[in-house]
Amino acid sequence: MRRPALLLLPLLVISVLISTAPAFAQRGDATPRAVTPRGPLLADELANIDVFRRLSPSVVHITTLEMSRDFFSRAVQQVPRGTGTGFVWDNHGHVVTNFHVIQGGDAARVTLADQTTHRASLVGAFPDRDLAVLKIELPRERLTPIPLGTSRDLLVGQRVYAIGNPFGLDQTLTTGIVSALNREIESANQRTIRGVIQTDAAINPGNSGGPLLDSAGRLIGVNTAIYSPSGASAGIGFAIPVDEVNRIVPRLIRDGRITRPALGIAAASEGMQRALRLPEGVALVQVAPGGPAAKAGLQAFARGADGGIVAGDVITAINDEPVKTLDDMLTVLERHQPGDRVTVTLWRSGRTRKQAVQLGSGD
Repeated sequence: MRRPALLLLPLLVISVLISTAPAFAQRGDATPRAVTPRGPLLADELANIDVFRRLSPSVVHITTLEMSRDFFSRAVQQVPRGTGTGFVWDNHGHVVTNFHVIQGGDAARVTLADQTTHRASLVGAFPDRDLAVLKIELPRERLTPIPLGTSRDLLVGQRVYAIGNPFGLDQTLTTGIVSALNREIESANQRTIRGVIQTDAAINPGNSGGPLLDSAGRLIGVNTAIYSPSGASAGIGFAIPVDEVNRIVPRLIRDGRITRPALGIAAASEGMQRALRLPEGVALVQVAPGGPAAKAGLQAFARGADGGIVAGDVITAINDEPVKTLDDMLTVLERHQPGDRVTVTLWRSGRTRKQAVQLGSGD
């Protein structure tokens, strides 16, 4: 009589194991870290949730307004012009966004993550890098500044997050990777923006001005544009690197604008450089009397008494950084302040020399 009972024991054990098998066994070798009513969450899901929970309070919605006159009553009122995203820079109420988000607007409103809306004033803007700074008046405890990362050490393939307000909806999170580095895009005033981050994280209309974050939730870029004929995300988005943002925003907060240092020169056109068969660089056609370039002995191309061309200088590098165009030169100068000394590499009549120049003010 005991033998049948012993035979049934293995069957009972198997039955118990099957009935208590965890649901996540069906998900392969992935290891869950938490369990919800719908089932376990994976480690990467928890990372996504954590980044959004911690950083979404730093992200704001921006509405720009413009003055409009009613056709019949002639009454003037503010009407919405456009929307975008921004983020809290510090606990003084400074908010960073894209210049093109606020361009053309007469006023702006900032909506925080708690859905409260506040008037914003313009602190400063730098169209050349598509950046602008607004300010709202709120107690420090109401503000959640975004933590800053770095962009100089980014690697293609690392995970990124984008938080924004596409189509004027509530905050959204999209994920992706760094697809490429050192891309170039054009700013609102047709200046070339270099060193741009390319990502496949979905960036839709309304995400402009929002943060691009690394896996630790640190700011690595400001989302600024998408490449798409239809205007919707096509897997190619661009962000201004945070190292550039961190160079520009404090100056906008301090001065309200970017004062570009100047050499006191005027550049030749590309056509003239080709006609004279000059090397790549910035050929000088004018040197302002008493300016930094004049004091350093730089010479412009000019017409001689016999009608011929008197050779002048071509700037080919600044601080050993190659300068091929006027845009290149302006980009290098933007990293300096008036009064800084730089070493300019010059070409004249086939000979190259270096000359120290103390930069003046662009004003």
